[in-house]
Amino acid sequence: MQFTWSRFEQLGVDNLYDALQLRCRVFVLEQGAFLDPDGIDRRAWHLLGRDAGGALVGYLRLVDPGVKYDEPSIGRVVTAPEVRGSGAGRALMVEAIVSSERRWPGRGNRISAQLHLERFYNGFGYVRVGEPYGEDKIAHIQMLRSPQ
Repeated sequence: MQFTWSRFEQLGVDNLYDALQLRCRVFVLEQGAFLDPDGIDRRAWHLLGRDAGGALVGYLRLVDPGVKYDEPSIGRVVTAPEVRGSGAGRALMVEAIVSSERRWPGRGNRISAQLHLERFYNGFGYVRVGEPYGEDKIAHIQMLRSPQ
């Protein structure tokens, strides 16, 4: 996967379209209707992962500290169905964690994770904070990765 980072205003219409299409394909069509563009995109870094043919197969956003949580936050982590199980999601997370630590050294990272992905995020050093809650009709938990 080839990665590119952009702020919202630098994405351009083609990258924005590709990102929203992938997010809708998974978060809306697979998981049920909800308002994906939530106003936070404008205050985040966006990571696009493209395959050798240029197709967007992975995406996430890295939200600035103080927008969603006091800490920076990784969210909207998504891989295309055809690359699931290939390590694409892990590669996205490693890239995001490294970038977060570089941009905001000494800061932790807090996420709102789907409950069934808790073990996946544990593998990156995230630990559960609090009890499960519903978000967009899916069970979620807050997880925190302490500063490294």
